[in-house]
Amino acid sequence: MVKLRLKRCGKKQRAVYRIVAIDVRSRREGRGLQKVGFYDPIKNQTYLNIPVIQYFLEQGAQPTGTVQDILKREGVFMEPYPNQQPKFN
Repeated sequence: MVKLRLKRCGKKQRAVYRIVAIDVRSRREGRGLQKVGFYDPIKNQTYLNIPVIQYFLEQGAQPTGTVQDILKREGVFMEPYPNQQPKFN
Protein backbone atom coordinates (compact mmCIF):
# COMPACT_ATOMS: atom_id res chain seq x y z
CA MET A 1 0.00 0.00 0.00
CA VAL A 2 1.22 3.49 -0.85
CA LYS A 3 0.90 6.54 1.39
CA LEU A 4 1.52 10.21 0.84
CA ARG A 5 3.49 11.32 3.87
CA LEU A 6 6.12 13.75 5.10
CA LYS A 7 9.84 12.99 4.93
CA ARG A 8 11.93 15.12 7.30
CA CYS A 9 14.91 17.04 5.91
CA GLY A 10 16.93 20.04 7.02
CA LYS A 11 18.97 20.92 10.08
CA LYS A 12 18.30 20.51 13.77
CA GLN A 13 15.60 22.88 14.99
CA ARG A 14 15.06 23.89 11.33
CA ALA A 15 13.06 21.06 9.82
CA VAL A 16 11.62 21.14 6.32
CA TYR A 17 9.61 18.31 4.86
CA ARG A 18 9.27 16.65 1.48
CA ILE A 19 5.91 15.19 0.62
CA VAL A 20 6.60 11.77 -0.87
CA ALA A 21 4.71 8.77 -2.13
CA ILE A 22 6.17 5.86 -0.17
CA ASP A 23 5.39 2.27 0.72
CA VAL A 24 3.80 1.99 4.19
CA ARG A 25 6.42 -0.53 5.32
CA SER A 26 9.28 1.94 4.74
CA ARG A 27 10.65 4.08 7.54
CA ARG A 28 10.27 7.86 7.61
CA GLU A 29 13.63 8.57 5.97
CA GLY A 30 13.40 5.59 3.63
CA ARG A 31 13.48 5.72 -0.12
CA GLY A 32 10.25 7.08 -1.52
CA LEU A 33 8.63 6.11 -4.79
CA GLN A 34 8.40 9.73 -5.94
CA LYS A 35 8.72 13.24 -4.51
CA VAL A 36 5.41 15.04 -4.96
CA GLY A 37 5.82 18.21 -2.93
CA PHE A 38 7.62 20.31 -0.34
CA TYR A 39 6.48 21.89 2.94
CA ASP A 40 8.33 24.41 5.12
CA PRO A 41 6.39 25.00 8.37
CA ILE A 42 8.67 27.82 9.53
CA LYS A 43 8.20 30.00 6.44
CA ASN A 44 4.77 28.46 5.80
CA GLN A 45 5.67 27.68 2.18
CA THR A 46 4.22 24.80 0.20
CA TYR A 47 4.99 23.46 -3.26
CA LEU A 48 2.81 20.67 -4.66
CA ASN A 49 3.01 18.73 -7.91
CA ILE A 50 -0.78 18.49 -8.21
CA PRO A 51 -1.11 16.20 -11.29
CA VAL A 52 1.19 13.61 -9.70
CA ILE A 53 -0.62 13.84 -6.34
CA GLN A 54 -3.99 13.34 -8.04
CA TYR A 55 -2.59 10.36 -9.95
CA PHE A 56 -1.44 8.67 -6.73
CA LEU A 57 -4.76 9.40 -5.01
CA GLU A 58 -6.66 7.87 -7.94
CA GLN A 59 -4.45 4.79 -7.73
CA GLY A 60 -5.43 4.30 -4.08
CA ALA A 61 -2.70 6.11 -2.14
CA GLN A 62 -3.74 7.22 1.35
CA PRO A 63 -2.53 10.62 2.61
CA THR A 64 -1.57 10.88 6.26
CA GLY A 65 -3.50 13.30 8.45
CA THR A 66 -0.97 16.12 8.13
CA VAL A 67 -0.62 15.71 4.37
CA GLN A 68 -4.40 15.61 4.04
CA ASP A 69 -4.65 18.92 5.91
CA ILE A 70 -2.00 20.47 3.63
CA LEU A 71 -3.83 19.24 0.52
CA LYS A 72 -7.17 20.59 1.76
CA ARG A 73 -5.61 23.97 2.58
CA GLU A 74 -4.12 24.18 -0.92
CA GLY A 75 -7.42 23.12 -2.51
CA VAL A 76 -6.25 19.87 -4.12
CA PHE A 77 -9.41 18.06 -3.07
CA MET A 78 -12.50 19.09 -1.20
CA GLU A 79 -14.27 15.78 -0.66
CA PRO A 80 -12.63 12.56 0.53
CA TYR A 81 -11.82 9.91 -2.04
CA PRO A 82 -13.95 6.76 -1.77
CA ASN A 83 -11.08 4.55 -0.56
CA GLN A 84 -10.20 6.79 2.42
CA GLN A 85 -11.15 5.85 5.94
CA PRO A 86 -13.10 8.45 7.95
CA LYS A 87 -11.14 10.07 10.77
CA PHE A 88 -12.66 9.73 14.21
CA ASN A 89 -11.68 12.22 16.92
